[in-house]
Amino acid sequence: MVDQKRFGLNRIAAPGLGLGDFYELAAKVGIGKVELRNDIGDGAVIDGMEAKEALVLATRRGVRVITINAVQKFNLASARQKARSELLRLLDLCGRIACPAIVLCPNNDAGDARDTESRFAETVDALRDFGPLFEKHGILGLVEPLGFGISSLASVGTAVKAIRLSGFSCYRIVVDTFHNHIGPDGLDELCMAAEAGLVGLVHISGVEEKIPAGDFRDGHRILPGPKDVMGSKAIMKALDAAGYKGDISFEPFSEAVQRLSPDALAGAIGASMSWLSE
Repeated sequence: MVDQKRFGLNRIAAPGLGLGDFYELAAKVGIGKVELRNDIGDGAVIDGMEAKEALVLATRRGVRVITINAVQKFNLASARQKARSELLRLLDLCGRIACPAIVLCPNNDAGDARDTESRFAETVDALRDFGPLFEKHGILGLVEPLGFGISSLASVGTAVKAIRLSGFSCYRIVVDTFHNHIGPDGLDELCMAAEAGLVGLVHISGVEEKIPAGDFRDGHRILPGPKDVMGSKAIMKALDAAGYKGDISFEPFSEAVQRLSPDALAGAIGASMSWLSE
């Protein structure tokens, strides 16, 4: 059985809620960990309020921020300067709202003409470049492989190799059940990363559409339940058995979830938590 205290909630589940209402939603269902984002609204992460105010707001609601999601295209050399600037901004914000980690997402663009070797080399270079910044601020970098066919970093196994070659200990992997299902890795690669202590977060969602995995898109991602075709519950339990005892954060992108009223969404999250914990 997975302890429900390990569950977190990504703000993409309710992007229309203000920060305080989002915190209240999480607290209502007994979730004490939340992920914020820089791609909602104007990208201000904390809705334009002062960092101290946002920290007090979270404390009063009984929640804590566990990540800010995300620095995009982190492994694309031509976009490195922009990614570095965003990273510095987010590192500063993390320090002021007591957030311990930032998610790093790879370039995911059909126009990416780099070969496999160049993509890997630029991933390692980026991790080496950003490593001193993460270490200086005492923040973790969570590398999230994206399983889409156009992704420049789709494999957990490849991400682990890049982290090891970087020489920095400030990095971990995000295992995302959706991206694992559509990506190249099997459970063995995920469990090896967990056994090595390199999994820093699990993103969990579910898909019930009976379509080829290659046609899966973010909009299909709902809260996981008994009809999930991706085996998200089995992935979660396999990682747990392999030694991962960290946070498991709900990340449903589907508008069908996002349009739910706060009360309905709270009920749906609670039902998913109960099923996953069986």
